This record gives sequence, C-alpha cells and structure tokens, in this order.
Amino acid sequence: MDQDFINRPASSPCSLSSSDPELRIPAPASADQSLINSLSRSFGIHLGDDSSREQRFLADLARLFHKRTVEAETSLERHEHRWANVYLVQYGILRLFRESPTGRVAIHHFFTEGDTVWPVFGRTRTQRNTLCLSAVTPATIWVADFTAFRDTVRSRGEGAWANFALSLTEELAELTSMREFRKQTMPARERYRILLEEYPELVRRVPDNQLASWLGVVPATFSRLKK
Repeated sequence: MDQDFINRPASSPCSLSSSDPELRIPAPASADQSLINSLSRSFGIHLGDDSSREQRFLADLARLFHKRTVEAETSLERHEHRWANVYLVQYGILRLFRESPTGRVAIHHFFTEGDTVWPVFGRTRTQRNTLCLSAVTPATIWVADFTAFRDTVRSRGEGAWANFALSLTEELAELTSMREFRKQTMPARERYRILLEEYPELVRRVPDNQLASWLGVVPATFSRLKK
C-alpha cells in the first residue's frame, strides 16, 4: 500500500461539492484492502506502523479468508453442527440466536459492519453446538477456517490468542448480560426507548419480529410499542 496515501488526510466531507482542485478525496478501498482494514482494527494494529512483522501477520491472516456474498436469511452456522468458521462483516447484518425444537427463537446478538464473528464458546466448536448464525440482510462477508485462523494468531507469540479472544468475549458477554439485566428489571416500554437511542441503525434495518425477539417481547407487543 502507498505509505503516502495512508498518512495523507482527506478533506472534510462537507467540502466535497466544491470544485477546489486542492481537495483530497481518497479512492475507495479495494476489497482486499477492506479485509486488511478490518483485521487491523480487530487486532489493534495501525496500518501506518512500519513493523514488517505486524504487516506479515496481517497478510498471513488475510490469505485465510475468501469473500462471500449472501442473501437475507442465509444460514451460516447451525445448531448440532460444529461451528467451523470465522466471519468478518464487510456489509450487512448477521444474527446470533438459538432455536428450540418447537421453532421458538431467542436472538442473542446482532453483528454489523466491521464486526468479527467466531465460535467464542468451546461447546460451539463441537457437535453439541446450540448457537445458530444467519444473515439478517443481504451481506458481504469474509470467511476463514476457524482452526487455521486460531493457529495463525497463536503463531504471533505466547498469549496472543488469549488476548485476542478475551477482549472480544468480554465485549459480547457485557452486552448480552446488560440486555438480560434490562429484561429482568425494566418494563418493555423503557427497553424499547433504549433500543431507539442506542441502536437506531438496527431499528432501520432489522425486521420487527427479530427486534421483538431480541428485546424479549412478542411481535404484537412490539407493534404496540412502536405506536
């Protein structure tokens, strides 16, 4: 990548309608560069860093991934099947959920652009897996084999995998536990207000029946809350 391009500031978006020839408008990132950008954010690696070791690490990881475009409601991981992949979301929304034998669904989390999705819990990597992953919207994702991904991260040095896994696991656990706490202590109307304030992008893009499941109410109640 052109180092000068990395360090060169872009002009303010509010100036883009100007004809000033001095304006700097960066070219859109290529697909491969979008993958590198996502990986660098996940591992806290600055792309302007001159460390060849860090850049080789990102390149090694990137080679594990292939790009995939899926339609809404495409199943990516199923319960009672070993969760085998890591996903980076370039565009779209994915949902993590459990489904009972009777078809009742409990949605645990939504993943959006820039998120890394992988089998956090040991049980999900076995036939005893109870978690499912599906696309909510049409999505562009990067997919890699989980075992190869983990081995590459471990090759970075002692504790590398633990540090990476812990930060993402803690984030997911915190969000999930807070939502469960709100379900137990707040009325549905208050939870709906928080949904509007904290997740406006989900409200615009996720179907109401899925938001209702995530909020912990039946669809009819969700419709009343909207009114």
